[in-house]
Amino acid sequence: MREQELIVYRDFEDGDLFFDMAWLMSHYDDEYYNVEDMAALFYQCIHRLIELAGTYGFHGNLWHCYLANLLVNNENSYSCGCEIRGEIEGTINRAALHDIVIFKEFYDYDFAPMMEALKVSEYALTQQYESSSRESKVYNTRICARICELAEKFCADRTPEDMKDTLTQFYKEYGVGKFGLHKSFRVVHDEEGVHVVPILNIAHVRLDDLVGYEIPKQKLTDNTEAFVNGRKANNCLLFGDAGTGKSSCIKAIANEYYDRGLRIIEIYKHQFQDLNEVISQIKKRNYRFIIYMDDLSFEDFEIEYKYLKAVIEGGLEKKPENVLIYATSNRRHLIRENYSDKEEIRQDMHTGDTVQEKLSLVYRFGVTIYFGAPDKKQFQVIVKTLAERHGITMPEEELLLEANKWELAHGGLSGRSAQQFIDYLLGKN
Repeated sequence: MREQELIVYRDFEDGDLFFDMAWLMSHYDDEYYNVEDMAALFYQCIHRLIELAGTYGFHGNLWHCYLANLLVNNENSYSCGCEIRGEIEGTINRAALHDIVIFKEFYDYDFAPMMEALKVSEYALTQQYESSSRESKVYNTRICARICELAEKFCADRTPEDMKDTLTQFYKEYGVGKFGLHKSFRVVHDEEGVHVVPILNIAHVRLDDLVGYEIPKQKLTDNTEAFVNGRKANNCLLFGDAGTGKSSCIKAIANEYYDRGLRIIEIYKHQFQDLNEVISQIKKRNYRFIIYMDDLSFEDFEIEYKYLKAVIEGGLEKKPENVLIYATSNRRHLIRENYSDKEEIRQDMHTGDTVQEKLSLVYRFGVTIYFGAPDKKQFQVIVKTLAERHGITMPEEELLLEANKWELAHGGLSGRSAQQFIDYLLGKN
């Protein structure tokens, strides 16, 4: 086998299995090596394939799924050039095709002689593998299914050129690596540096799931539409009362615009000093990134907002066009303001500067969207709509009476309390 001749596709994550299999393919019939040792290595490879099936949710031919997974996760000059955009031009195509020729040799490899020589018939378990659960611990169900489908499409490709075209189309539709295969991310800072890591489970919220708030939702989608379409768009602040759906709207746009290349990176205010490093990791990718800050607010003694101000607008380096900041907050101006800021006699000689300093952060969000608590009538509409969606058949008068009792004891009028009330009713049945 020619794994050492790969040019573009190298340095695989989970690549040990690939190279162990390549070694077995090249040496299983070599009399120099002990048959029992090679059989033991083959069994280890079978074990790892089945473990990967449990982790990733793979089914069918596990070797094919594994190879497909290596290809869709390998971030290189060819795959990153094709992500979201599709086919690219240049010599890199010939280099990529050279590697796909080698991968097709691995893909078409006949394991029957190895199974017979090493007396390891159990490898057949991996060739038509039926998983007990196709739930993936790494991908959402849809992406896991697409990778398994990609493995099947490779089987139908007669030539390396066909295989390369199939892979390039996958890069165009879904992207490559962690940014291509996941919707949302968080920031982790350890001794090795700053990492953007996938969030594996994101709530499957849609904007239509949020009852009411049509004007705020429209403002948010208009700004996001412009962003994903490559037009000018603004940083966005969603502010207002608690439980009114601000965070749910951000989750919803992560779901609704994923297919169009939008990705969400969640960051907390104690991580703002890592913002420049995060942006440096994403600014040259073909995706559109929203850096999301939930429940953003600052006390007088907190200075992290200064990092955010510099990143949004004010540093020497221009913020990349593929990055926006979206934040949610219960405070309109984000930073706590005191009456002393507006008194005529203060310790600060330049009182106007104090006020402007505290307002300067919110002014850097070009779009501000208000989410207000519903009144009694709006709350009842939300309750009735949610009850209908979930098939609750309680008489309307009784439903609203119980809902009113619930909100009085559970945080007042809000979309959150309405949803909690519906969940309570569903839990009783």
